[in-house]
Amino acid sequence: MDLAYIPSPSTGVINLGPIPLRGYAFCIIIGVFVAVWFGNKRWIARGGRAGTVADIAVWAVPFGLVGGRLYHVITDYQLYFSDGENWVDAFKIWQGGLGIWGAIALGAVGAWIGCRRRGIPLPAWADALAPGIALAQACGRWGNWFNQELYGRPTDVPWALKISEGPNRVAGTYHPTFLYESLWCIGVALLVIWADRRFKLGHGRAFALYVASYCAGRAWIEYMRVDEAHHILGLRLNVWTALIVFVLAVLYMVISAKVRPGREEIVEPGAAEDEADAEGAEDAKDGAAAADTTADATADADAVGGVERAEDSAAEVPEKKGTVAAETAKNG
Repeated sequence: MDLAYIPSPSTGVINLGPIPLRGYAFCIIIGVFVAVWFGNKRWIARGGRAGTVADIAVWAVPFGLVGGRLYHVITDYQLYFSDGENWVDAFKIWQGGLGIWGAIALGAVGAWIGCRRRGIPLPAWADALAPGIALAQACGRWGNWFNQELYGRPTDVPWALKISEGPNRVAGTYHPTFLYESLWCIGVALLVIWADRRFKLGHGRAFALYVASYCAGRAWIEYMRVDEAHHILGLRLNVWTALIVFVLAVLYMVISAKVRPGREEIVEPGAAEDEADAEGAEDAKDGAAAADTTADATADADAVGGVERAEDSAAEVPEKKGTVAAETAKNG
């Protein structure tokens, strides 16, 4: 008898009248929002303009979704193109199936197009977005929980994931690999943030650190999964992919640090001038406000002085009249 476990949703879809709200899509959307929001904050801190990250994400996100789906369909083609399967299901992205490797690869192409249009170096933009991407993955992995997919080996640990009977799955309790990866991605984001502040990573090295650290966790998490996958030399295809990409990311960090040490001083041309103009306008506004305050104070002082002089004049008139009257009586 299982005393404790993580329950799975009874359904991954909530219907609001004719509109279906799918948990998987909802998690992906939240992840994209988090990545853009946090990436924008980091980009501004690096000296870029507000909104630039979102403008480039308009290119990167669609490319990433297409790339992620293509990777999944190509590496799991038997789910869509074998006998008895419907190839149309390859387009049903809401049912799950986005490969992060394809999403990052083709998403980078979209980001490169967006950066080129804005005259921005892609490595600097990628560095700003790196921890946000990790957080987006942490959010997106919960979509697998809604779909009851990509779980690990059977287990009776207190945090086991309870899976119900369904197509291509057997009821039981399994390792919640979606949760392991989600927590790992949060750790990756924190690592990149810390390393970037500590070592001032630049020229794509913060992004490379994200890639390498994510691959390190994905390798052992992937090894725990029991869903159908292609194997090469006894290892799952995604394990090999994680190992190869890990090595490439580490090589990039080492070579980049030697060839282009330090960090970019300017990440977005014209952003510094815009900030200076904004500061100048604010200073001018403050100066005008100060001048207005001074003028008002001077006017008030003049008004007070005028009133005081008028009062003094009014007081002097009776006094003079009394003096003249006294003088006249004396002479008479």
